Amino acid sequence: MNKQDLQLLFRYNAWANAHILAAAEGLSDEQFCAPASFPHGGVRGTLVHTLFAEWIWRNRWEGTSPIFRIREAEFPNLANLRSRWAEEEAKLLAFVDSVSDERLRSVFDYKTTRGDPMSEPALWPVMMHVVNHGTQHRAEAAALLTDLGHSPGDIDLIFFLREQQ
Repeated sequence: MNKQDLQLLFRYNAWANAHILAAAEGLSDEQFCAPASFPHGGVRGTLVHTLFAEWIWRNRWEGTSPIFRIREAEFPNLANLRSRWAEEEAKLLAFVDSVSDERLRSVFDYKTTRGDPMSEPALWPVMMHVVNHGTQHRAEAAALLTDLGHSPGDIDLIFFLREQQ
């Protein structure tokens, strides 16, 4: 895996997030905040969890290991979440654009939110994890949105690639 490959995956990640957030625009605040039986709750819980993962991993990649989590209560509506996510996305894409192939192959040390030290043999698999993690939770959000009558449409990688041609 090289920088160019990761740049493509993170551009896809941003594109797919945008489709999910656009579909969520059709929800009322009540629908956005409503609980559901998915692992992270309803639409808000699922999206906040996805944002949290992008935020915490980027911070770890940049050398800071936060010991707290982003909470659902910080986002009473979609507008708050979109604003925060736009800020995070810019930082995330800037990191991806700045990382070197050498750094991608180097050992990655960080701490969990509990302060436990962790070490991965290379940075690039962890970066791929973030995109894959987002894919899982976007699928959950897409199912919730579709049940509420607001499908995001096709958000698979191939549709992104076709759109880029």
